[in-house]
Amino acid sequence: MEAKFEELIESFITNKIGISEVFLTDKLATALQQNLLRLNRDSRLINANIGNAIIKDKSQKIRGDKTCWLDNKSKNDAEIEFLDIVRQFMVHLNKTCFTGINACEFHYALYEEGTSYNRHIDQLRNNYNRKFSMISYLNDNWEESNGGQLIIHNTEEAQQILPNIRKTIFFQSDVIEHEVAVANRPRMSITGWLKRV
Repeated sequence: MEAKFEELIESFITNKIGISEVFLTDKLATALQQNLLRLNRDSRLINANIGNAIIKDKSQKIRGDKTCWLDNKSKNDAEIEFLDIVRQFMVHLNKTCFTGINACEFHYALYEEGTSYNRHIDQLRNNYNRKFSMISYLNDNWEESNGGQLIIHNTEEAQQILPNIRKTIFFQSDVIEHEVAVANRPRMSITGWLKRV
């Protein structure tokens, strides 16, 4: 995994957006995808809000995804493996970049057809613990016409990233403005934050 960690870090240093096209193995990405689909079938995904327990807007129209948080005590093999990789990455990041990251939180996210997420940053207004955002995609055979691109507003010309399976994105939570374009088919990911608490 160290080579994949370095790939994320090097592209982050160069472009302010870390990208690894094949961060997750086929087996792990497929298992996580199947978990998300099962959670959706079992009605365990809930409509996402903006804010946190202190400031929450349930009537918002900014984002349209449904989510389910990963539990650190999960007994699911794929979730355990994914969270272990994240923790290894945190150790590597602290060792090589002295970030002081000591916690994380992740959730499954499903954008159904016709949904999106307006332009925003991931840092909460009343809590500054989120330092880095990390997104791992779970979508087979994604094409431009499927929409759902992650649109990064980092330069004069927005960067559009297709949410292909196995790909992972990494950026600063309080700096990078981004949005999710309208998805023309269901769009799946695991999204979360590396934190300093």
